[in-house]
This record gives sequence, structure tokens and C-alpha cells, in this order.
Amino acid sequence: MTSRCYILALTTAVFIISLLCAHGAPVSPTGAQLMLCQAHSRCGDKFYDPQQHCCYDDAVVPLSRTRKCGNCTFRVCFEQCCPWSLRPQETFVVKVRGQGCCVAPTLDDRVCSSVS
Repeated sequence: MTSRCYILALTTAVFIISLLCAHGAPVSPTGAQLMLCQAHSRCGDKFYDPQQHCCYDDAVVPLSRTRKCGNCTFRVCFEQCCPWSLRPQETFVVKVRGQGCCVAPTLDDRVCSSVS
């Protein structure tokens, strides 16, 4: 009786393998990236990969995007432009993103004069 069970199990396994081979192995589309376990963030109604983009003014932008801040440029994903007036003319300070603009300038901040 046991030899019949082995023969039945072997025949079933061979049948399933031949059935799978006849239909071909599953293949992912060309250029597709595995997205199952990657962290994604949301910007408004759009999802983005935080390793490639950030959310700035409700828009998904690349990490390399820059903007003007007085006579300086700043990286919008990592820094922010803050108005700062210590002199008669208006000046700006580029601070690390998330740091309050009202906090006194630190050694990491860049002071930028206004564009005349």
C-alpha cells in the first residue's frame, strides 16, 4: 500500500511540474522594480520614493532640486530659506529643513544677502 502512495505522489509531482513548465515560468515585466517592502511616502494624492524624491510645496521633486535664497542656492529637500534682518537691508539664512526660522543662526547656517 505504501509503494502505491509513493507512486501516486511522484506521478502528481511530475504532472504539476510539467504543467508549470508548459505555461512557462512567471516573469516580471522588463524594468520593473520590486516595490513590496520599500518605504513610500505621500505628497498630496501622490506616492513617492523618499530615496529619490521629496515633497516640497505639495509637489514631488527630485532630491537634487535647488532654489534661490537671496544670493545663495539651497537644496529644497534638505534646507530652507529663512528671512533674517539684522542690518538695514534684508538678509536671508539657509537653515537645515525642520529647524525653526526664528531660531538664532548656528554654525551650520549660511547667511545670504538679498539680491539687488
